[in-house]
Amino acid sequence: MRIREILQTIEQFAPLPLQEDYDNSGLQVGDPNREVTGVLLAIDVTENVVEEAIALGCNLIITHHPIAFRPFKSLTGKTYVERCIIQAIKQDIVIYAAHTNLDNAQGGVNYKLAEMLELQQVKILQPRSGALLKFVTTVPLQHAESVRNALFNAGAGHIGNYDSCSYNLSGEGTFRARTGAHPHVGEIDTLHFEPEIRIETVIPAMKKEEVLRALLAVHPYEEPVFDLYPIANDWPQSGSGVVGVLPEPMPEQEFLYLLKDLFNLPAIRHSKIQGKDIRDVALCGGAGAFLIPNAVAYGADAFITGEAKYNDFYDVEGRLLLAVVGHYESEICTKDIFFDLLSKKFPTFALHKSAFDSNPVKYL
Repeated sequence: MRIREILQTIEQFAPLPLQEDYDNSGLQVGDPNREVTGVLLAIDVTENVVEEAIALGCNLIITHHPIAFRPFKSLTGKTYVERCIIQAIKQDIVIYAAHTNLDNAQGGVNYKLAEMLELQQVKILQPRSGALLKFVTTVPLQHAESVRNALFNAGAGHIGNYDSCSYNLSGEGTFRARTGAHPHVGEIDTLHFEPEIRIETVIPAMKKEEVLRALLAVHPYEEPVFDLYPIANDWPQSGSGVVGVLPEPMPEQEFLYLLKDLFNLPAIRHSKIQGKDIRDVALCGGAGAFLIPNAVAYGADAFITGEAKYNDFYDVEGRLLLAVVGHYESEICTKDIFFDLLSKKFPTFALHKSAFDSNPVKYL
């Protein structure tokens, strides 16, 4: 089995176009066409993790945080990043990262955190905007079903918990085939009228090429007609943070102790306790404080994230409980996400979770 097959499985779950503009998810180091000998799953790439991969016979390291996050102009070994990359190249180890694409994917980091808290009715806190297109095509009546199914199989027509969504309108198309054409119906140099179905559906912008390939593969016309329109609708299946409901409301202090236990924290930072029950919970793994206004606007009782600034604790006072659990602690679940995803697809393959704690933040 080739390394690229492992990486394709991850990218089907967390497509690279879902990553933020500042990010560098994806292949970091190495040749994905090599045969895979084993996979090591980690949060970060450190020198200990590279040595661990060598000892375990793994030639693929999959992490949440990209090792090549900031640009550099040389590889001299002066930083741990450069030393890790040099060692990986020497040992023919491939390094791959799924970062904000895994954060933004449905079923990704924030959904895993919601699962740990047993939240119900989970949905995206800040859906992605500008990520959807209206796709329109016309097709002869007798081919409408096969074209629709091809579009749906390519990723079109998903709205919330519904799939195969489309609008269909009967009409009549006209065309005249010119010399050199090979029309499916009609005659050369003769105006032709054809009963057609206009199919409208919605697609994620990142699926555009895939949907177009599917259309061209099954549409009977030599020159299929299609239109793509940008639409202002948010995409509720992808975005930042999630919000959900606890099975039962609980007092703030009890909720904080729950977080402390779940994330195995020596301490937890939080805003002032207001004496309210916690029911609606918003959260975002990693550096998610930018979503505090969204959590407040939603009416959440609490917002959990990995990082927050001093003034953030003032800004939420009286509106919600802010709980900061640590960046690393809020994303340690990524190893479980990778493991569950890959072990289901490749049940007999060697997968290892890194035993090293790569958290650079220490507590005294």
